Amino acid sequence: MRTQSIFTLLAVASAVAAEDAPVVEQNPIGAQYEALLDPTKHWGVSGAVKIASGAAAKGVTVEVALANLPSEGGPFIYHIHEKPVPADGNCTATGAHLDPYKRGEVPLCDADNKETCQTGDLSGKHGNITTGTSFSAIYNDEFLATLTDDKSYFGDKSIVVHLSNKTRIACANFKQLSPGNASTTASSFGTSYGTALPSGSASQGHNATASATPTGSTGAPIQPTASPTANPTNTPPGVGAAGKVAVSGAALFAFAAAMML
Repeated sequence: MRTQSIFTLLAVASAVAAEDAPVVEQNPIGAQYEALLDPTKHWGVSGAVKIASGAAAKGVTVEVALANLPSEGGPFIYHIHEKPVPADGNCTATGAHLDPYKRGEVPLCDADNKETCQTGDLSGKHGNITTGTSFSAIYNDEFLATLTDDKSYFGDKSIVVHLSNKTRIACANFKQLSPGNASTTASSFGTSYGTALPSGSASQGHNATASATPTGSTGAPIQPTASPTANPTNTPPGVGAAGKVAVSGAALFAFAAAMML
């Protein structure tokens, strides 16, 4: 009877599926945010991530420029994390990825179905950093918000760069450059990074196909020196959006059942 009750509660919990992220269509036009990486901290990585409201208030445009990446440890991954970097600069304190729709890390992000990925998983949706020690890319992301009351708002959060083994090697808080204006109809970065920061191109790969063995000139992975991301990595794979299970809920129900019996 006890075993049956636990399985019943687990079955109920497993019915709670993650949601797909909706396209954000009400971003204030002209809103801009920037996160600047300090090369005097952590692993010496420098650069910036700048995000601005997309054209016609739909999603955002992301501009990434990084330099001084380690010669080993790639392919590198980067995400928006759910908490800001504290005053002591501890990247581990930024918590897990921005994931308001409870998608989780498993199965890996499918770049062909970005709405099913974690909102903050930028490299999963748009490509890991697979070659060289510098990287730059510009792309649109329809699922991030500059609207402060949206679940996918990132302006009070942080960007974190990882080795392939999830060691956190650089992080920085986003700061608002402009709040934007919902009454306007066009969006622009204004002054972009251009050639002032490292040149390069976005990777065509993504997390679903990335190997722990780096390609190009990044060398061999480095063993972690910091705590990995707080997101679980042992969640059983789901089947499509409807099959993504809220495993933490299932575990909670199972624990409650065990305590009651």
